[in-house]
Order: sequence, then structure tokens, then C-alpha cells
Amino acid sequence: MLLRLLDRYLLREMLVSFAAATAVLLMVTFGGSLVDVINKVARGKVPPPLLLSQVLLLGLDALTLLLPLAAFIAVLMAYGRLYRDSEIAVMSSAGMRAADLMRPLAFLAIPLMAALLALTFWGVPTALRVADRMVDQANRSLLVAGLEAGKFMNLPGGYGVVYVGELDSRGQQFKRLFVHRERDGRVDIVTASSGELFQDQNKAERYLRLSDGFRVEGSLGEPDFRTMRFQRNDLRLPEAESARRKRVQTRSSSFNLLRSGNRADHAELHWRLALPLAAGVLMLLAFPLSRSRPRESRYARTFAAVMGYVVYVNLLSLGRGWMADGALPAWLGLWWVHGIAIAMALALLLRGERMGRQRAIAATAT
Repeated sequence: MLLRLLDRYLLREMLVSFAAATAVLLMVTFGGSLVDVINKVARGKVPPPLLLSQVLLLGLDALTLLLPLAAFIAVLMAYGRLYRDSEIAVMSSAGMRAADLMRPLAFLAIPLMAALLALTFWGVPTALRVADRMVDQANRSLLVAGLEAGKFMNLPGGYGVVYVGELDSRGQQFKRLFVHRERDGRVDIVTASSGELFQDQNKAERYLRLSDGFRVEGSLGEPDFRTMRFQRNDLRLPEAESARRKRVQTRSSSFNLLRSGNRADHAELHWRLALPLAAGVLMLLAFPLSRSRPRESRYARTFAAVMGYVVYVNLLSLGRGWMADGALPAWLGLWWVHGIAIAMALALLLRGERMGRQRAIAATAT
């Protein structure tokens, strides 16, 4: 009964720290995602109505790196406080060993690793594909891009001012168009009786195809204005968010990666497996790193612990790139990185146990 009560106590301490760390990291991560998406909206690469959905969907990808870090910090904070307040010393004197103190880690690590496994193998690739599909569909419709019939609107990216009298239900064809653009002191005004929104053959660039209209251009304050009448005129819109610049592997289903013979696909598969494993390994590593003396500074070992996390994650990222380039064999994968971290954790645990026994012998002798 004593151990069960202590297990619940230790688990509660970790959950409180995990919730606090996750909340702070979520604000930072989603704040960065929000700034990135707002920048794309301002440049006309993402339609404004998709701002919130893009932040939420793309934020899932960052969540796979955020949660292992939150768990790592939670163990450092929870057990570090218990060591500083001498509560671990009291538990050890009551007969609890290091294995008993570490048992509550499994109650947090196992559900967390299962959640990360679902995210990396299914949730994140699906979310990225949905985000890309939403942007692609929005780029084919003026309605989704924020254009309304009967109102003067700014073109995406500050490209100019546009007015349309009528829009069809799909937001692709329009009537009675007026476009005003001004750049480097030159004014460009275009009117058309009808037109449509279309993409080029590669679907990389968007154009407004204008029919039966006039174009007036010239410099302000100068008598060099020209008027032209056209049967057809294509206006290029700002480049949309291109999927060609994105890593295809991150959006592929895990089943397709498993069947593929491509090295980059195998590297992506190992990366998806590495993140859930990293959460468990980091929690194991955080336990000996949280050990501190009574009344020792709260952040005495935090810097070393954070540096260990940075090195670990960067080695995983480097290993992913080496696998994709063929510098690492597929059978080795990223297991060597986990092996190094686990070996360090076990060495620290054994060192702590040996020092604890020496202190106990010295206390008995006196």
C-alpha cells in the first residue's frame, strides 16, 4: 500500500510538471507557427480564411518534437524538487530503491509513446496532406481566397486592388472586373467584362484570364499614359504555396514508406519510429540527471540536461539525413543514437547507486 501511494504521489508530481511544460512549449510552438502562416498569408501564398486551420494542422508536426521535450523537462523538474527537498532521501530510507522510484515513469512514458506513435505514423502525415489539399483547393477559388462580389478588395500579398461585379458559385469565373496596381510610381489599371481564375500546366502559378477589356498605364504626374484594348490578357497572381518545395516523405503514408525501396523513405520511417522511442529514452536519461543535493540550486544541472537533449535530437536529425544520402546502412538506422543515450542513462544510474551505497556505508561507520 505504501508503494502504491508513493507511486501515485510521484506520478502526480510528474503530471503537474508535464502539463506546465507542455503549456509553455505549446504557446511558443504555435506562436511560431502562427507567425509563419501569417507571413505566408501576407505574401499571398495562403488564403486568409485558412489561417487558423493551417496553424492547427501544421502545429501537429511540431507536437511530435514538443512532447518528448515536455516529458524530459517534467522528470527533471519533478524528481529534482524531490531531491532538493530531501523527499527522495526519506523514501530511500524507507526501503525504496532506484527501480521503485523509476516505476511511475512507465505510467507516463507508455501512454505518451503510444500517442506519439499514432501521431508520427498516422496523424502528422494525414494533417500535412489535408493542409496541402486545403491550400490547393483554395488557390483555385477566388471566393476562398477572400474575394467578394461588389466589394473593393486587396489582392493577396498587397498585389493591388480588385473589384468584381459578379462571381460564380465556384469562385472561378467572374464578370465586370477592375484591377488597380501601383509600383515604383507607375499606375496600371485594367478593366474586363469577364474572366476566370486558372493555373498553369504545372499548377505552380495562378493567373487571372481577362476577356474584352482595357488597360491604362503610365507614371503619375507624367503625360505618358497609354490605353490599350485587348481581347485577352493574363495577369499573374503571387505564387501559391508550392508542394514541390516540401519533403514528399513527410506527407507519405507509413504503409507506402514501408513498401518503398527509396533510401529517403526508409530514413523517414526510422524518424517516425525514433520520436516515440526518444520520449521514453529521454525520460530514462532525465531521472539520473535530476539527482541533486539538498539545497542545491534549482537549475544547477538544467543546462547540462538541456544540452544533452539538444545533442540527442540533433544526432537523430543528422542520422536521418545520413540515411537518406546512403552514408548509413538501413539496418543500422537510428538505433545507434538511442543506444548511446541509453548507455549514458545506465552509466549515470549505476554511478548514482554506487555513490548512494558509499554514503550509506560511511554513515553506518560513523
